[in-house]
Amino acid sequence: MVNETVKEYLIRRNFGDRLTEHAETIDTVEHAAQQIGCSEAEIAKTLSFMVEEKPVIVVMAGDGRVNSSKFKAQFHTKPSMVARDLVEELTGFQPGGVCPFAVKSGVPIWLDVSMKRFEYVHPAGGNEFTSVKLSPDELEKAVDAEGWCDVCKGWYDEA
Repeated sequence: MVNETVKEYLIRRNFGDRLTEHAETIDTVEHAAQQIGCSEAEIAKTLSFMVEEKPVIVVMAGDGRVNSSKFKAQFHTKPSMVARDLVEELTGFQPGGVCPFAVKSGVPIWLDVSMKRFEYVHPAGGNEFTSVKLSPDELEKAVDAEGWCDVCKGWYDEA
């Protein structure tokens, strides 16, 4: 059940021991939190968007929601998710298993600041049955991220 490409990718970056296989699906934030035993917020959800007709991946805390204004300020376009039937073709992963590791070449990866408040976050590991436990700083190193962005709402007090 382990995605061998992701496993090898993580081993090359000295994070191979952080990959965990789960008996039940972790295809949603709720399912992942239940299987891992953490809060939903600590799940690092990986979303794929189209920006200038090219895919872009944004990894954010599980309790974050995309803020259209912030997204547009960062990427100069309205947020538009990759169509479900194109996710695998554009990212290399099926919906429910999209992760920031071993993504197809040329797909930029951004990390949202919503994850920085946690000691560890848990992105998917290449399919709906694996996850990876990393600190936000380790995640940044592991994925060769473009950088940190601030495109989420709902995870902090917006009063």
